[in-house]
This record gives sequence, C-alpha cells and structure tokens, in this order.
Amino acid sequence: PTMAQSKSLLVLENFIGGKFVPCSSYIDSYNPSTGDVYCKVPDSGKEEVEAAVKAAKDAFPVWSSKSPLERSQILNKLADLIEQDLEAFAQAESKDQGKTITFARTVDIPRAVYNFRFFASSILHHVTECTEMATMGCVHYTSRTPVGVAGLISPWNLPLYLLTWKIAPAIACGNTVVAKPSEMTSVTAWMMCKLLEKAGVPHGVVNVVFGTGAKAGEALVCHPDVPLISFTGSTLTAQRITEKSAPHCKRLSLELGGKNPAIIFDDADLNQCIPTTVRSSFANQGEICLCTSRIFVQRGIYSEFLKRFVAEAKKWKTGNPSDPTVNMGALISKEHLEKVRNYVKKAQTEGAKILCGEGVDSLALPPGNQKGYFMLPTVITEVKDESCCMQEEIFGPVTCVVAFDTEEEVIKRANGVKYGLAATVWSSNVGRVHRVAHRLQSGLVWTNCWLVRDLNLPFGGMKASGIGREGAKDSYEFFTEVKTITIKH
Repeated sequence: PTMAQSKSLLVLENFIGGKFVPCSSYIDSYNPSTGDVYCKVPDSGKEEVEAAVKAAKDAFPVWSSKSPLERSQILNKLADLIEQDLEAFAQAESKDQGKTITFARTVDIPRAVYNFRFFASSILHHVTECTEMATMGCVHYTSRTPVGVAGLISPWNLPLYLLTWKIAPAIACGNTVVAKPSEMTSVTAWMMCKLLEKAGVPHGVVNVVFGTGAKAGEALVCHPDVPLISFTGSTLTAQRITEKSAPHCKRLSLELGGKNPAIIFDDADLNQCIPTTVRSSFANQGEICLCTSRIFVQRGIYSEFLKRFVAEAKKWKTGNPSDPTVNMGALISKEHLEKVRNYVKKAQTEGAKILCGEGVDSLALPPGNQKGYFMLPTVITEVKDESCCMQEEIFGPVTCVVAFDTEEEVIKRANGVKYGLAATVWSSNVGRVHRVAHRLQSGLVWTNCWLVRDLNLPFGGMKASGIGREGAKDSYEFFTEVKTITIKH
C-alpha cells in the first residue's frame, strides 16, 4: 500500500510485560469481505518470544502466590470490561474474520466474556483429595500448584472466543501466559490487551506475541521455559508441535479438526432437525471444528430430507457481514476459499451431484464486497465414503448428504474417518440414541440438538481430533501440577 493508505491502516503491537512494543517487521492482514489489506500484524520471532517468556517468568512468583479469590476477582473485572465494549469487539471480530456481525455479537464475544466468568467461578470450587490409612497411621492428601509459563496458540475461526477459553483457565490456576493468536485474526486479542491493566492483571501475567506459526509459534513451542502448550488448530500443525516439544517433555493439550457426522434416523423430528442441521453445517461459514460435514440419512426419509434441506440452505443469505439480515459472511482468506472450492470441483469430477451453492447458483454481492472471499452454502450428494470430501476436513460451507439403511451400517460408516471430535444423532427412540452415542468414536455427541455446551464438562476429541480435554475439571488438571503428600502421625 502507498504511504497515504498505510496511515489509515490499523497497526498492531506486541503486548509484553504490560506494555505495547513495536516490532521490526509486519505482516498484512486482510478484510475477508472486501479483499483489502486493513491491518498490519507484527511478524514476531525468537527475540519477541524470548522477551515475552522472560516477562511471564518474572511475573509468575507474585501471580501464583495470589489466592484463587484474588485471581477470580480480576478475571471477573476483565469480563465486565470486555462486556462493556461488546459492540466494538463484535465489529472488530466481524471485520477481521469475515463472520457475520450477528454471529460475533451473539456467539463470539458473549462467550469470550463468559469464559472469564466461568473460570473465575470454577477456580473457587475445586477440591483436593485425602485418604487415610489407619493401620499404617498415615494420612495422604494432594495439593495442586500452577505449572509456570503457559504457551497458548489459538486459531482464526473463533479468535477471541478460543483465545479466552485458554487464557482464562491458565491464569485462574495461577500460571502466566504467552499467547500467539492467528496472524489472520489478531485484532480482538490486541483490544483485550488494552483492558488488562484496568482489570488489575499485573504486568507480565498475560503477554501476547503476534505472528505466524512458522516463526512465532515455533519459537514458543521450542522455548525451554514454557512447560505447557495448549493449541487449537489443524492436525498437521499439531504433529509439528508434538515433534518440536518432545525433547522438552512438554505437557500438551491439542484440540484439532473434525469430520463430524450427523446421523438422521427415519423417526427424527424433521421440523427441528432440518433448521438445526443447516445451522450445524453452515454457521460461521462452516468454519467451526464442530460443524457437520457428513450427513447420513436413513433411506425411508432420504428424499424428503434432501428436498427440505436444500430448500432451507438456499434461503440462507450470504453477503456483507455487517448486514444484520445476512446468515453467512466471507471465508477467512483467498487461499482458503480456493481450497474449499477445489473440494467441490473434486466431488464433481468423481461424479457427485452438487444440489445447491458453489458452481450451481449465482451469488449476488453488494458493490463493496465483489472482491471478498464469499461462497454459498453447498450441498453435495451421491458421494462415496472413500471420497476426500467425506474423509478430509474441508472447513467451509460444504456438506455431503448420503443415505444409509441400518443402525449397524451407519455406525461403522460414521466411525470410518481419522477424526473423532463431534457427532449428532437425530431420533425419537431413546434406547437407540443411547446405543448409538455409546458406539460413536467421538469426544462429543449431541442428540436432537447441536452445540449446546456446558463448560463444566470435558471438551475435546478422539483419534486425529486431538489429545486431552478442556472444561472446568479438565482445564484445572491440565494447568496445575498435582503433588501427593503422605504424613505419618
């Protein structure tokens, strides 16, 4: 961009030891709904990460010795401050990520606020264990202490939502943090940094270093003074993190991709099932690790389901994310849009049918959004289970609908992918629901609903969908060290 243009660009800075620090080089960040550069993000590397880790290490003794109640009050204050700025955060998230303003307002930012409130509360209610060995005259008990500096790496699909889902439990437990948000969606993390001091977060407790995974992320993962890494993102990146952190024996929590099935039996209530399944396929442009991308429908209702599902999908309005009547915004980047489109092309060459969306229907965009990364909700049918469209995570507004006959068959087919994050089952037969849920290889199973979350309960996946779980008890266990103490009296 010319100098005149770059003056109007937002320029982010790293947040280290309670101060904003300029960086020597920057990366362009695009507004996905216009295709224009609108922000400069620090291109941090070893030096910046080194400074952030040092600040976090220095802040650890004081922060970790605060009582859970003191930390809880600070987390609640931070939640209040974000909530007071909810509209500004929602606008920024929508512009930066491409999601609709409605989704950012009703899902992303309220959930980020709730993440802090939830862990501010849960930290006050954990109990340790105690056992007695009367015959030996011994009492055993456990104590839990924070681990140290936590490295937190969050993705671009739900930027503040998933970043706070890591920061909140990490600092609630008394750890200090070096976070690296996605370089494509860094603005709301930077905005949050501006509120930390006002909330009473001591300098160095939360440090944010912006940049790419290859540079900043790698420096963080390889740092010998960062004993924990919590990562949400792709399975491929997770493999690299595992390799790089192995020499240091780091503790890892990895929340990875999904290829989530919906299983719809012929006794399903289609009036509820169809709108919910459209939402679970296309919400946030299909860029949620929990989105439904394989829909198995029992043959008795297959043609009725397909007709109604496609009709509903076609009603979804795609366009300018700041338009409150729009259901779907822009995809994150030009490259990502290309990748998602290529899956649809591949399906066509394999002889699948595209019932609506990409390449079938035309997309009318407002003048200012012609260069944005938009795509219509796309429904594919007559696709084989072996196809890459049924095996690989597409992470876009694309879903495949196929027929099945028996319960036994559909369980086998639903489990026939490398992932195991989430599944949905639609049936009014209670016995069947429990049976099927029990046999699905999936960390989460929703029945007759989707994305209803209780943050107390474990969240995470099986197989290539990750390692470890997050939630009240699980996050507490990940972010603390347990010690068993035996006293003979």
